[in-house]
Amino acid sequence: MTRPAATPAPARRYLVGGTAFSARPLEPGLHVVATPIGNLRDITIRAVETLAAAHVVACEDTRVTRRLIDHFGITVPLLPYHEHNAAEMRPKLLARLEAGEAVALCSDAGTPLVSDPGFKLVEAARAAGLAVVPVPGPSAVMAALVAAALPTDAFFFDGFLPARTVGRRGRARALAGVPGSLVFFETGPRLAASLADLAAELGDRPAAVCRELTKAHEEVRSASLGALATHYAAAPEPKGEIVLVIGPPGEAPPPPADDVDAMLRAALAGHSVKDAAAAVAAATGLARRELYQRALELARGDAGGAP
Repeated sequence: MTRPAATPAPARRYLVGGTAFSARPLEPGLHVVATPIGNLRDITIRAVETLAAAHVVACEDTRVTRRLIDHFGITVPLLPYHEHNAAEMRPKLLARLEAGEAVALCSDAGTPLVSDPGFKLVEAARAAGLAVVPVPGPSAVMAALVAAALPTDAFFFDGFLPARTVGRRGRARALAGVPGSLVFFETGPRLAASLADLAAELGDRPAAVCRELTKAHEEVRSASLGALATHYAAAPEPKGEIVLVIGPPGEAPPPPADDVDAMLRAALAGHSVKDAAAAVAAATGLARRELYQRALELARGDAGGAP
């Protein structure tokens, strides 16, 4: 598909540290711009240039984004794009992209598409053969992982937990086996209850409550899930944005010897000693060689000592 010809944007300027700069022209397309999660100094120069040079900025809350662009002396038009008007606004934004405009997409804080409706706009733009340009930067998820001092080689982000206990516990059970750290967003009023439900389903794993990251009252409290649940149940309701990080599951203890014998006997009923040992090894993680020797002993014993 032929890309639309660029439509010139008005010449605009932006301010950094009181010095004015001219914004360079943008290529047509949807520019997905990460914005600060609290501290305005965390924005990248590229993000500032992109916001200044765009024909229009699509954002969750124009009041929030207005404070950001005013801080950098940017005068770009803002259009609201959020979960309540996305179906109406998406065709309008796509039409502007088709006309060769450069549209910047940002959320209220952090990287767009993380717990906001931007995904459908990006999906539609890609389907129409339009350019989608990531402008990376701040992310509450990554900031919390860095601060939590928990394993980061593998992690699973699950957005906000369900608001009610039944849904929360069910979701926790579904994620219990994920072999990595778990990351959630949470609200102050639900934090203590969520921590208690997570402790009940996941066990007393190490965790961290990361609150108001990058802001003046930044706080990272690390403890076990149970200890955190007890603390926040007694403390005043926490304010601000909260990210919860939970450590991965520990290694499961080996099953009792009687259970292993029962599993081997059940497997021996329909398999050879070798295949029975292999099946139980796969199910338990125990050493196949040791299981093979035990299966031989059981098979001989059950056969009355016959070889």
